[in-house]
Amino acid sequence: MRSTGRARAAGDAADGPRPSRAAELFVLLCSVGAALAAVAQPLALGATLDLLLAGGAPARWLLLSAALLLGELLLDSLTALSTGRCTAGWTAAVRLRALAGLLGCVPDRARDLTPGDVGTRLTLNAADAGAGPAARAALAASLVTPVGALVALALVDVWVALCVLAGLPALGLVLRAFARDTGASVAAYQRVQSEVATRLLETMDGAATIAAAGTAARERARVLAPLPELAALGRRMWALHGRALGRSGVLVPLLVLAATGVGGLRLASGALSVGGLLAAARYTQLAAGVGGAASLLGALVRGRQARARTLALERLPALVHGTRELPPDGPGALELRGVRVVRDGREVLRADALRIPGGATVAVVGRGGAGKSVLVAVAGRLTDPDEGEVLLDGVPLGALSREALRAEVAFAFERPVLGEGTVAEAVAAGPRSLSPGQVRAALTAAGADGFVRRLPHGDGTPLAAAPLSGGEHQRLGLARAFAHAGRLLIMDDATSSLDTATEHEVDRALRGSPRPGTRLVVAHRPSVAGRADLVVWLEDGRVRAVGTHRELWRVPGYRAVFGGDGTPGTRGGAGADGHGSGGTPAFGAGNTGAPTLGSENTRAPVLDAENTGTPVLDAGNTGAPTLGSENTRAPVLDAENTGTPVLDAGNTGTPVHDTENTRTPVHDTENTGTPVSRSAAEGARP
Repeated sequence: MRSTGRARAAGDAADGPRPSRAAELFVLLCSVGAALAAVAQPLALGATLDLLLAGGAPARWLLLSAALLLGELLLDSLTALSTGRCTAGWTAAVRLRALAGLLGCVPDRARDLTPGDVGTRLTLNAADAGAGPAARAALAASLVTPVGALVALALVDVWVALCVLAGLPALGLVLRAFARDTGASVAAYQRVQSEVATRLLETMDGAATIAAAGTAARERARVLAPLPELAALGRRMWALHGRALGRSGVLVPLLVLAATGVGGLRLASGALSVGGLLAAARYTQLAAGVGGAASLLGALVRGRQARARTLALERLPALVHGTRELPPDGPGALELRGVRVVRDGREVLRADALRIPGGATVAVVGRGGAGKSVLVAVAGRLTDPDEGEVLLDGVPLGALSREALRAEVAFAFERPVLGEGTVAEAVAAGPRSLSPGQVRAALTAAGADGFVRRLPHGDGTPLAAAPLSGGEHQRLGLARAFAHAGRLLIMDDATSSLDTATEHEVDRALRGSPRPGTRLVVAHRPSVAGRADLVVWLEDGRVRAVGTHRELWRVPGYRAVFGGDGTPGTRGGAGADGHGSGGTPAFGAGNTGAPTLGSENTRAPVLDAENTGTPVLDAGNTGAPTLGSENTRAPVLDAENTGTPVLDAGNTGTPVHDTENTRTPVHDTENTGTPVSRSAAEGARP
């Protein structure tokens, strides 16, 4: 059964370094301290002024005022310094936890996330999210200032305080509207940013195709198409910010003016001193400073929206691992019991009681979308089935510890990710510690030792300095899989970029490996299926049949999987390293050493395009040898020929020369009995 639901609850996040609250708390303490110093300073200044006017000794109050001013400056400096450290620490923690969630999730659950979107979440969004805690602390401190100023103002003169209090709700409404409107704009802006990044990465990945097709201008337009929307959203955010600042910029002076007027009346009545009026004016400014919190509020809104995007990576469903180990020296027997996999409401795989004997090489074949990659992903527990269970040597995969699972189940993929470092380090990366000799043996088994020796520093060459072709890159991935293979090795289209000769050598090396185990191979070539011990044939997500390639080859639908139409004489299927009804060997597509039978061949061998010296039967030949495209020594039969050298369309019985063959007679289309040499264009008769 699927266990990913238990992996992370809705509020849980990925394993990783938890952000420290200490840095945020320190920012808050410094900010609040600076705010309290700012609140106390007008009171000290007012007292100093009153003493000076009264002819008293203001030294103590003057020193207190200076100390408060100096303390505010020092605390502001500490706030700025700790804000940078807090932001850096939170950004790193958010980024690492999001990355841990992404790498630890069920792979097919992350396929909806494009590379550009993931890159934006891990860079720009992580930075905005990392700035959120410091902004939150600064915003809390910014609220301490007006509250403290209002309390102090009430102590100085209650009527001035009531005047200021009456105007604060208007400032609160301005900030509330700003937060509401900014949140939606920020979310849309971040979404469009991801879309631009995704398109740019797609363009970089297909740069060669774009250059060859001459579509650079069209591609540039495609990548930049979201920019108008991005610009509009950016202008809207700045407009909202400017509107909030403008409104508060009007309300604050009006509020200060009103409070100063009330204070002047109180001064004229003798209820307020000159120092008190100075303090009241300053406190009014501080209390109205709540309107200046728009910038901090904007940063907090951006941080919250960005945090939601990084949390989506942290909370991707992951696999739950058990604690059990596999029995020692198990053969690698694999069993799928009642397995069901559903994607988007559609069943993409159904496997009931599928048993794969230990030590066998099993090919998984089927048309595109038949469920091959889903089957091997379930077999190696890259994902869990929605129903049923998978057992390896009698132990459910879900009960195995992470270490036991990855030590005994190895994967090789079509496009392996090698990482950084040297060639040897890329091959050695995995659950086992490898010696240099084991690394070289794995390179040899994967057919990679030849080109690795030609690198500037052999297997010590950095990957960045090793210009690898697609096939060479794939061979290094194979080498890593071979080096760490346990009792189950799964190859998901892992030899698609290899030439047929190398593929055969890799297969031969695997069969001679001193570490026996079960091999599950996604096969697209009949030559691969022909060399397997068993074939699992998938069709529309269901196991249609299990048997040997020879047995299944008799079924037209099976032959059609490999590109033919399933009827006798089809070149796409006949003789492709499969086994037909007869007993004479033939070379299949890409096979360089192991004879097989063509589907209809009963007497004569057939030559594939890779073979340059062994005769092959053409599709439909039933008795005489034909010549592959490279062969220059054997006669060629037309698809309808049953024993006579090939005649052209108008041939009535006399051979002439084909355009490629320089020794075997064929007929020109107009020839009625006289042989010609080469093509009619050359016109030379013997």
